[in-house]
Amino acid sequence: MVDRETVTTYSEKAGDYAALGCNRGEQNQLNAFLALLPAGGSILDLGCGPGFHAEFMMNKGFAVRAMDATPAFIEAAQARGVDAALGHFDDLSDVAAYDGIWANFSLLHAPKDKFPHHLAAIHLALKPHGVFYLGLKLGKGEKRDSLGRFYAYFEEVELRDYLQQAGFTNITASYGEGPGLTGSIDKFIILTAWRA
Repeated sequence: MVDRETVTTYSEKAGDYAALGCNRGEQNQLNAFLALLPAGGSILDLGCGPGFHAEFMMNKGFAVRAMDATPAFIEAAQARGVDAALGHFDDLSDVAAYDGIWANFSLLHAPKDKFPHHLAAIHLALKPHGVFYLGLKLGKGEKRDSLGRFYAYFEEVELRDYLQQAGFTNITASYGEGPGLTGSIDKFIILTAWRA
């Protein structure tokens, strides 16, 4: 189920969000993720925003599909040449379709009680030995930020449990911090995991 307040906020701030661009840290994360995939492999950008990550991956020779719940982001991604479609996490129904799934700070907008369901769908959508990239903010509980966006916060231990229960293996994690749309500096975690 789409959180309408979050989508409305992103629609109103789409230009500001797009202006953030793809920074050097994200480019490094993208390159590390792409290095785990077969050349020219298929990728789903789940929660693609304005499409700058999908465009980066396309420019590296990968076949990229993208999905987001914000119409303004889909328009921006399509303007970049991205195969982007309007959709929510609940709409993911592909089976063994992708070598990699990139979910960069998108699943944190879904309620925690839906997280296992979304991970199961992602696991099913990956090809055997496919790679899942997950970026989330660190913390506990659920709340809205100063812009009204819904957030679910996680810690590494619970994330590892969720991923293992969904069937993922070879889970690795790294940490960082950086500014978001509100201007605050937030701590985050990046995980990669493999479909067995």
